[in-house]
Amino acid sequence: MAISLELPKKFAANIDQAKQASLEVFRPISRKYDRAEHSYPVELDTIAALYDGLAAAGQAGAGAAGGRGDEKKQVPEGAVVNGGNMSAVLNSIWASYGDVGLMLSIPYQGLGNSAIAAVATDEQLERFGKVWAAMAITEPSFGSDSSAVTTTATLDGDEYVINGEKIFVTAGSRATHIVVWASVDKSLGRAAIKSFVVPREHPGVTIERLEEKLGIRASDTAVIRFENCRIPKDNLLGSPEVDVKKGFGGVMQTFDNTRPLVAGMAVGVARAALEELRKILEENGIEIDYDRPAIDQPAAAAEFIRLEAEYESSYLLTLRAGWMADNKQPNSMEASMSKAKAGRSVNDITNKAVELAGTFGYSERTLLEKWARDSKILDIFEGTQQIQQLIISRRLLDKSSAELK
Repeated sequence: MAISLELPKKFAANIDQAKQASLEVFRPISRKYDRAEHSYPVELDTIAALYDGLAAAGQAGAGAAGGRGDEKKQVPEGAVVNGGNMSAVLNSIWASYGDVGLMLSIPYQGLGNSAIAAVATDEQLERFGKVWAAMAITEPSFGSDSSAVTTTATLDGDEYVINGEKIFVTAGSRATHIVVWASVDKSLGRAAIKSFVVPREHPGVTIERLEEKLGIRASDTAVIRFENCRIPKDNLLGSPEVDVKKGFGGVMQTFDNTRPLVAGMAVGVARAALEELRKILEENGIEIDYDRPAIDQPAAAAEFIRLEAEYESSYLLTLRAGWMADNKQPNSMEASMSKAKAGRSVNDITNKAVELAGTFGYSERTLLEKWARDSKILDIFEGTQQIQQLIISRRLLDKSSAELK
């Protein structure tokens, strides 16, 4: 089957609007909220209203419903679909092109929304599809090993009682809801880990503190404690049944949705840095010539071409992961590939951009040094570089998590 590397025309309006918001809303306030960490960017309310309008018109991947896409739409056999997942990835790219910290703070666009899209039933999507949801997985006792969850959810009548502590919860103090990973029966191991939707302003939910960070400072990162927090049992996403044979697969589907989005964030930041670097190089008489071998060009131009190739490969892997999700193809390996490549590349690109721009790049006269700081987290959250490579290896070698650790 022939593969087209051109985006469908139907996404042009989404991209134009996201790019316009990045250049006219995000970048002008980028320094302001980088310095004023923990201050809510009120300008984002306008962006949220725009996304709501696009979602109502079926033109944006806003909220969990946008990430799910229209599954009830009849698609002819053999047809190619470009729907909610691709739209969400493109929104991620072009919003992060402006400011990834602000992108992570847009109301109703939280990573928890993608978690809901991944595993919610149709009835739950009706209830939670338009909420603003953060995602709470990591705990003080573990980082990358998501199966090590110690937070518990005990069924008591028609309610689950949640107890535990979560750290590094993006948008944890701002989102209206929190998707919490907890075990319903610790004796059954990782198969008993489920995800629950918990209102943030709810008895038993306490925001302990907000972290002070290297990058994405416009985004709040919270430590949240759950103490005898009671929620309706219908707030357990997906099936309540514990399938030991299926294991951890249910909640892990979340990452098949969110990892391409984080890869998209990295692609957006990388593109912004490359465009700024090209402008600086050309203003200083260094031309990028694609018709000449790299060895015949200035070292800075040759390095720029290398960085641009890293960007292009990250971009294409990210689109592929989103496309596969829209076309109902298993994309766990491709989601990890996109996240691994884009996360590593954006660190390389932004740091090299600072280096090649010299003292100008290291100063605050451009956003290059900020993008370098912001990029670090994109290779860490939603699974570190090492975890992504481990997942890819398991898929390629057809090994289980027990066989390849």
